[in-house]
Amino acid sequence: MNDLNVIVDSAQTAFAQAVTPADLENAKALFLGKSGRITELMKGMAALSVDEKKSRGAAINIAKQAIETALTNRRQALADAELQAQLRAEALDVSLPGRQRGQGGLHPVSLTLERIEAIFGSMGFDVAQGPEIESDWFNFTALNTPEDHPARSMHDTFYVEGGSETAPNLLRTHTSPMQIRYAVQHVKKYSSKANGGEGKGLFSGDMPEIRVIAPGRTYRVDSDATHSPMFHQCEGLWVGENVSFKDLKFVFTDFCRTFFESDDLVLRFRPSFFPFTEPSAEIDIQFQTGPLAGRWLEVAGSGQVHPNVVSNMGLDPEKYIGFAFGMGPDRLTMLRYGVNDLRLFFDGDVRFLSQFQ
Repeated sequence: MNDLNVIVDSAQTAFAQAVTPADLENAKALFLGKSGRITELMKGMAALSVDEKKSRGAAINIAKQAIETALTNRRQALADAELQAQLRAEALDVSLPGRQRGQGGLHPVSLTLERIEAIFGSMGFDVAQGPEIESDWFNFTALNTPEDHPARSMHDTFYVEGGSETAPNLLRTHTSPMQIRYAVQHVKKYSSKANGGEGKGLFSGDMPEIRVIAPGRTYRVDSDATHSPMFHQCEGLWVGENVSFKDLKFVFTDFCRTFFESDDLVLRFRPSFFPFTEPSAEIDIQFQTGPLAGRWLEVAGSGQVHPNVVSNMGLDPEKYIGFAFGMGPDRLTMLRYGVNDLRLFFDGDVRFLSQFQ
């Protein structure tokens, strides 16, 4: 029995000295492996008598169980030690404030669009949204743009698949097509004769005035510090029986002064040409104070709606008249916040965009 006690003591000592799981497995092999000391003792029992085998076998089993118990205890101790070390390495100081996600906000151009919609909404204008992939009819023809107009060329317009050679589809170059779409739907509410621009059965009855703005994304082949292939526009339309150029000047002047929060803002309507308006005017503004004081800055195009465009809306141009305008929210955002490079708005740099929150 003394030899078994010595083996058990030796095993317990070897296990206690193991500092890693690998060391422990090596120590186990010395006592319980195929060539281990307990295994060798059990092999030697073949030469003993039956009575000796019983007593010796029982003693060896007791020693083996003691060794296995010591092995299990040491494995658990090493696992507990590893867990404690991991917990210490990953300890959290719960007294520190938690890490929170940064709060996002609207893009500066989105802020401008919301501001535009709110101002015109206070004047009784609806907001219309429409497709960004347009037909040639709504984007050009219905707006009195001739077939040989430079804007139709591949140099200015992104054409896309899905149309035909005579009626191609394209990424809209402005949001003016929504003026036609909205007006046609408006007229259809009051007349079964409205036909969306076929030039027949034009409506000349009574109906509420059309007041609408159409903000949204537009696309042209252009890119520099003040232009982007994708940019935003906001077109406006007011059509009624007695809507004049005077109303255009009043509405847009009031809008600009409200948008820039400046009563001393001066507007200039400079004669120009657009296929869809006649007469037409570019709108310039001049600040009286601040870093841009004294400079004339172009902000929009405008004019009285061309009779052909009125007809394409399904309306009788002899009775209905109106004005339209188109401005760039991106440019208005640049002026409002003092940004001199349009591309900064679309680079996705959070450091730049967070300044506007």
